[in-house]
Amino acid sequence: MPARTSAPRPAALRPLHLAAEIGGPPRYDAAHHTGLARLAESGALDFVTLGDSFARPGPDALAVLARVAPATRRIGLVPTLTATHTEASRLASAVATLDWVSRGRAGWRVGVSATEAEARLFGRRPAASAHALWAGAGKYAEVCARRRHRWEPPQGHPVVVVDGTPEPARAAAARHADVVLVRAGTPERTAAIRDDVRRRAAAHGRDPDALRVLAALTVDLGDAETAPEPGLADEPSLPDRGTYYRGGPVDLAALITRWYRAGAVDGFHLTPITPGRDLERIVNGTVALLQHRSLFRTFYPGGTLREHLGLARPARRYARTGAGV
Repeated sequence: MPARTSAPRPAALRPLHLAAEIGGPPRYDAAHHTGLARLAESGALDFVTLGDSFARPGPDALAVLARVAPATRRIGLVPTLTATHTEASRLASAVATLDWVSRGRAGWRVGVSATEAEARLFGRRPAASAHALWAGAGKYAEVCARRRHRWEPPQGHPVVVVDGTPEPARAAAARHADVVLVRAGTPERTAAIRDDVRRRAAAHGRDPDALRVLAALTVDLGDAETAPEPGLADEPSLPDRGTYYRGGPVDLAALITRWYRAGAVDGFHLTPITPGRDLERIVNGTVALLQHRSLFRTFYPGGTLREHLGLARPARRYARTGAGV
């Protein structure tokens, strides 16, 4: 029988989810990232991400968020971790450790290494095609899930985040992701990608309602409160950072409300152009407005990232064979 997929629930029956990136130019001050994470936590955001790659200068994202973990209490912590050129057992144990340190608030955003420059860092052959890279990343995510089950992390296993916008990544997102990011300039295009991912997830025997699809926006809130033409700006493409939004916090709240009520997304992942400035305006402006309008929560529903996202603790699929990985 063909796989069946249910339609997304109406906005009135599902919570809005919000997350933010706290990266930017390299910073070597732990207080900087801790302060941004605490600010996001004060607005009850589901999680923060911290981008990373082999070619990116600056400290290791996972290590930074391990430092942030004891300085925060509720917010989810999601570093970007590159599956390409990385040993699965080491990554799995590292993410499981972050989950223990944060008491169940860890996730990982799956990254791939697509450049020959990065491949040469490891003495490897030229970079593979995008399809091959994401096929490998999907297998990698499966191996990591098996190993993390042996660790018995606090929330079952950490949340997996995948950018499902590129066609090669969509298969991995549908099969392995808990949260799927979508970079598209209209709610209609975003909804189309969301429906495609849900259909593919159902074909793999997954419950499509167990996926959280977030629109990815890079936001610049440095303009006046009411910009001449607030909204999605006609700007050059920003690879891996989402569609570009320029305007004020009130206008951003209106955009989030429109897309969410249209059923296009389950929420938004916001990347501030200037984290120290824009995240404050997101939390104390945009989020405060959404909370005032009863569209976003004012407190966390639980202690783990899965609880924030309304995701069930996954059943154990693999019997424990030893204490280690």
